Amino acid sequence: MSSAGTFLPHRTLLGLLLTIGAVAAPHALHLPLWLTALVFACGLWRYMAGYQAWRLPPRWILIPLTLLCATGVALTYGTIAGRDAGVALLTLLVGLKLLEMRSRRDTVVVLFLGYFLVVTQFLFSESLFTAGWMLLMVWAMTALLITVTRPTDGKLSGAHCSLAAGMVLQALPVMLLLFVLFPRIPGPLWGMPESDARGVTGLSNEMTPGAISELSQSDAVAFRVEFDGDPPAASARYWRGPVLPYYDGTTWRRSQSPRSPPPVLETMDGAIDYVVTLEPHNEDWILALDLPVEVNLSARVGGDYDLRRDDPVRERLRYRARSHTNYRLDPGHGADEQAMYLHLPDGAHPRARELARGWRSEADTPRELMERALRHFREEEFVYTLQPPRLRDDPVDEFLFETRRGFCENFAGSFAVLMRAAGVPARVVTGYQGGEINPTGNYLIVRQSDAHAWVEVWRRDEGWLRVDPTAWVAPERIELGLADSIPESDVLPTLSRRDPGLMRHLALRWDAVNAYWDRWVLAYGPDLQRQFMKRVGIDNLSGMLTVLAVGLALVIAVVAAILLWQRPPRQTDPALNLWHELVRRLGRAGLPPNPGEGPRDYVHRVMTQRPDLAPRLRTAIGAYLRLRYGRQAQAADRDALQAAVRHLRP
Repeated sequence: MSSAGTFLPHRTLLGLLLTIGAVAAPHALHLPLWLTALVFACGLWRYMAGYQAWRLPPRWILIPLTLLCATGVALTYGTIAGRDAGVALLTLLVGLKLLEMRSRRDTVVVLFLGYFLVVTQFLFSESLFTAGWMLLMVWAMTALLITVTRPTDGKLSGAHCSLAAGMVLQALPVMLLLFVLFPRIPGPLWGMPESDARGVTGLSNEMTPGAISELSQSDAVAFRVEFDGDPPAASARYWRGPVLPYYDGTTWRRSQSPRSPPPVLETMDGAIDYVVTLEPHNEDWILALDLPVEVNLSARVGGDYDLRRDDPVRERLRYRARSHTNYRLDPGHGADEQAMYLHLPDGAHPRARELARGWRSEADTPRELMERALRHFREEEFVYTLQPPRLRDDPVDEFLFETRRGFCENFAGSFAVLMRAAGVPARVVTGYQGGEINPTGNYLIVRQSDAHAWVEVWRRDEGWLRVDPTAWVAPERIELGLADSIPESDVLPTLSRRDPGLMRHLALRWDAVNAYWDRWVLAYGPDLQRQFMKRVGIDNLSGMLTVLAVGLALVIAVVAAILLWQRPPRQTDPALNLWHELVRRLGRAGLPPNPGEGPRDYVHRVMTQRPDLAPRLRTAIGAYLRLRYGRQAQAADRDALQAAVRHLRP
């Protein structure tokens, strides 16, 4: 085993290891514990090799160790492809390469791997903090790269850090131009298996008891909304998401085959215009205020009037929409289509069916049936809670007749079952309800904790009507929000609580900063780029590429001009300039210097060949040697040299 090289001073080596550790640190949240510990051990070993002269392992040990660790990654993730496994392999290579870092070349390779590792952090987080951290790490690694590659003593200096900062700042205009004008493609630039696209909180295409109550434990932002005018009242902020007409006795599911054309919508009040910045949720639906009539985004209206895209939403979307809160939806619903909205599995919920049949025998109209069911929720001792008891056998009968404690999905699901059992077409709608106005940016924040479920029932000549049974049990949930409607014993995430104070004030201000980041950076996808290009008069790809090329040329020219302008003037030696003029004149006369010939020998050879030039050349060489190699230059010598050269006419 050979000892580690000593080409890096201790402080520079420590700075390099700390920088690589800071680059890899955010990935510790996603990596298996054994891999994180291994990379840390590699860094510690390399530090001790430089500080205490530990020996580094030879390559015949590193090669099988690398293969063994790669096998461990494959066993952990079930593959070596995709986002998670790929980042794990890259982190592993960086750690193991530290044990091979014996020369400047190895160090440069480690830093280049660090650049790649920095970029991979964007695969997990695109926040403003992540971008700032990445920029800081790029600056630190660039300073280290300058230190390692320059022929110096290997010490990291302030000059290297300043040069690295200047290089990063010079790259920012190019980065901005590429960001705005480089053609955007749908979805992320990387291809990854579907399994790597999971892990984003949000609604799904189905609803089972407990699904939304679990979602309400998250204070992550689902979307933000900017209204053109005043926002609607809290009770009217129903954000329509997936509509679930299919029911199997436990789970409500969305239709996978939307009908065409979409159902008829008749609006009856003024429109509400707004802009939504939607967080990625890996499903094909988008959210809008109930009910949307216009969306400037490629989306289709499903048969249950939910908005769907052709591809899952895997990046932030920003779109403008127009909605109405007073409408008639599909009043001419056909009898042949009602079967789907009346279906209940055979043998499911016998007690609920019996209760609904009793109401039906007493009521004369569907309206009376609905009112009777809603009064049942209000008059009985139902409790709205985030921690409902587990329903084991029959989720509807147990909730209605035994536990009577539930969240919105329990109330919505059981109410839809009661309506179907009574012969009234019904379906469940999931989405979000409410939201919080952020006074800092004057926009609405809708969090995952605002997830909600309600019911739509169909009545002849009136169409689909929204009915929210939760509002009859806990009206404060609709008017004031989740925090003011649940028991004090229920635990809510920090940002979902409306507690006044400095921390909440700071949190809202930070959210406003992130909102601007999401709006102008992360949501800048193909749709927004096309809209921006049309506004500036560019309507085709060739025009955009032409502007990009011209812009890059201008930016590079401006940066080059600034650097040349800031460059200090060259310090020239007057004596040397006069000597070069003398050599030029003699060269034109056929008397150039020979290669390697010094000034004294050159002049002596010329005087031998041209005795007529000897007086002036003797004066010139004496003055030049005193000016160049004397301890102190004399003005008389400079004047003598200048006169000799001026009057020299070979």
